Amino acid sequence: MTVAEVDVVPAPPLAARARAVGGSAVRDILAVTARPEVINFAGGLPAPELFDVDGIADAYRAVLTEAPERALQYSTTEGEPGLRGALAGRMSVRGLPTEADDVLVTTGSQQALSLLATVLVEPGDTVLVESPCYLAALQAFGFAGARVVAVPGDGDGLDPAALEELVVRERPKLLYTVPTFQNPTGRTLPAARRAAIASVAARRGLWIVEDDPYGELRFEGERVPWIATYPGAEDRTVLLGSFSKVMAPGLRLGWLRAPGALRRACAVAKQAADLHTPTVNQLAAARYLADRDLDAHVRRVAGVYRERRDAMLAGLADALPEGSAWSRPEGGMFLWARLPSSYDTTELLARVVRQDVAYVPGAPFYAGEPDRSTLRLCFVTQTPEEIGEGLRRLGAGFGLLGD
Repeated sequence: MTVAEVDVVPAPPLAARARAVGGSAVRDILAVTARPEVINFAGGLPAPELFDVDGIADAYRAVLTEAPERALQYSTTEGEPGLRGALAGRMSVRGLPTEADDVLVTTGSQQALSLLATVLVEPGDTVLVESPCYLAALQAFGFAGARVVAVPGDGDGLDPAALEELVVRERPKLLYTVPTFQNPTGRTLPAARRAAIASVAARRGLWIVEDDPYGELRFEGERVPWIATYPGAEDRTVLLGSFSKVMAPGLRLGWLRAPGALRRACAVAKQAADLHTPTVNQLAAARYLADRDLDAHVRRVAGVYRERRDAMLAGLADALPEGSAWSRPEGGMFLWARLPSSYDTTELLARVVRQDVAYVPGAPFYAGEPDRSTLRLCFVTQTPEEIGEGLRRLGAGFGLLGD
């Protein structure tokens, strides 16, 4: 008897969370706009020509020459002690006293988000986020089965008074925030609001997940301390960091700093996910930090990014429809624009891509009702000349200039 002659029962369906959570709009756009002639303002990719290739290669060469048996072996789940110590030192000199044992190395800070969602969120729990919010965070919490609620805010970020009202009403598990050079808006939360958020978390019982992938990429203005440093936040804030934007994203190296019980729970979840982050990458990063001046490298990168931000700001008035408004970030990688309400940037994207330029529509970044007139532009991957040409094409796509 052949398979065709018997009843075949379908395989079981995917888990409900896999059916409910969509893919990344940014990744989908990048796949469509991968042609080399496209000037792509859609991606969140650091400029590859600024990678310290020689320094990174030297670090890998050193660890593979001096300790290949260690570099190519399994490691501890928590991470290589040398790297954890170096990360702790960098946080300590920036105002947050940290020991190596406070740090868990992760495979990119995106894994840190997934681990936190796994150990903190039960299906149906409420998670508070900014509006708009980093898209991959919405995915991570969505996969955990969270009910994601946006906190109202303004051009400076989320409103602490609105946060407190939502905490009282919704009894959430955590607040997720990117307070410095936020993705997607580029805005930075002022110090007074950071202190107020710490106070709300302490008085109302709330975890704070403070994601800081862009904070070192400051072009101007004064650094604002992490929320984790403010009174009331010490025992309830998880600080996430990453080498992706300051060294190279291909290393897939991130970390979280968290109170002991939560950090240990994340380590157990990481054991189930990938055992540990690749040893050779960790050792190479630690060697790089020991042999090179990462801060000097970041200053060079930030100087170039500032020129590119300025080039984009200089051309936006001619590229966007009259009545548009946009942010002026003091650092980071992104600029946020809002067109007049009659424009739908999702519908307009196909027309714009025909001009060989791309952006990310704002709608996917919202946990609640989206503002469909918004869009995100990444200004770091192209030269000032390419940015100028890309904005010309953008204006043509919006029908402002001749095709």
